[in-house]
Amino acid sequence: MSSRNEITKLLTFFREINPISREAEQALTNLASLVSIKKNLDLQPTGVTCRTIYFVHSGLARIYYYKDGNEITEYFAFTNDIIVRAESLFTGKPSKKAIQAVEDTVFIGIPSAQLFQLYDLFPDIERLFRKIIESAYVDTVNRIESIQFHTAEERYKQLLSENPSMIQRIPLKHIASYLGITQVSLSRIRAIR
Repeated sequence: MSSRNEITKLLTFFREINPISREAEQALTNLASLVSIKKNLDLQPTGVTCRTIYFVHSGLARIYYYKDGNEITEYFAFTNDIIVRAESLFTGKPSKKAIQAVEDTVFIGIPSAQLFQLYDLFPDIERLFRKIIESAYVDTVNRIESIQFHTAEERYKQLLSENPSMIQRIPLKHIASYLGITQVSLSRIRAIR
């Protein structure tokens, strides 16, 4: 780890979710590494198997894929958010999705194989990551339900209420694809507000 300050910030975030022992914290610190990615570059491209769990230390990232030649944003990750292509991480298969820095972003990466080995040594680490993955799963279910049961305008309002700075930080084309609408439709919704 190149800077103790970055991992300290992440450990503080972890403590809020589930406290872990000093020994467990040290074990995670030994695994963690900083990765800096410039704006619009991929941290992980499509077609690669995900073997690292990332947290956004600073900046902003997204998971995206292509459908019928169109780029679709599936997920945005802000500070302390986990960003991982879970379908690849847990199956060991290459992903059809990519992780991209939306702005200059610093990630903290933890290699999954070594992390999973720590689960046997430190049950508190396993509990911590179970809670993190559970929370991410609930967020995913809520997003799917939002698409199923809410209008594009309702989804946009919800997005703004959860993260008002999003409009200034994320290109509208990414927000539109995340909402499942065209950029023209998003402009109409924004004009109504």
